[in-house]
Parts: sequence; C-alpha cells; structure tokens
Amino acid sequence: MIHLIVVWLVSALALLLAAYLLPSVEVADFSTAMVAALVIGLLDATLGFLLRLVVFPLTWLLPGLIYLLVNALMIYIASRFVRGFRVKNFVAALLVALIIAVINLLLA
Repeated sequence: MIHLIVVWLVSALALLLAAYLLPSVEVADFSTAMVAALVIGLLDATLGFLLRLVVFPLTWLLPGLIYLLVNALMIYIASRFVRGFRVKNFVAALLVALIIAVINLLLA
C-alpha cells in the first residue's frame, strides 16, 4: 500500500517536472498533478491493459516502445479529462511518458 502511494507521489512530481521542462505541457498546481497521476494510473490499469492485450504480438518485437506508446496515449487521454492538466499533442505526451518512466525508475 505504501509503495502505491510513493509511486503516486513520484508520478505527480514527474508530471510537475515535465510541465517545467516542456512548454507544451501545463499543470496548474501540485493537487492537479496528483489528480492527473491518479487518472493516468486508473486509465492505465483499465484501458491501457486492454490496449496491451490487443497489441501483445507487437510487444514481442518492440516491448519498451509499445509500453511507452500506450502510456503516452493514457497521458494524452487523461489530459482531456483533468482540468488544469493539458498536453497539447501526442509527441508531448510521449515525452511526458518518457520523463515519468525515467523518474519512476530512479525514485520509486
């Protein structure tokens, strides 16, 4: 349980870092980053899981790239639902997914 909370906090901080580094990403404040990280996690657990099942054959060829693309899609979709969190295009969502993956690898 504590691990999930730590990953949630680290993901929210990674979203804030991505918003600081990328001009095409906007996060209003830390509470918005927390809500966005929660929505991204929920989307990833539901819709992302289904997408990974559909593209499973491609996962054998390009495992890291497929997961990164699915995570970027979840971030892009979440930006449409969370007020105060905006990702302008899919390339920015891909960069945010990369930043979150690296930060989670290092800290969580």
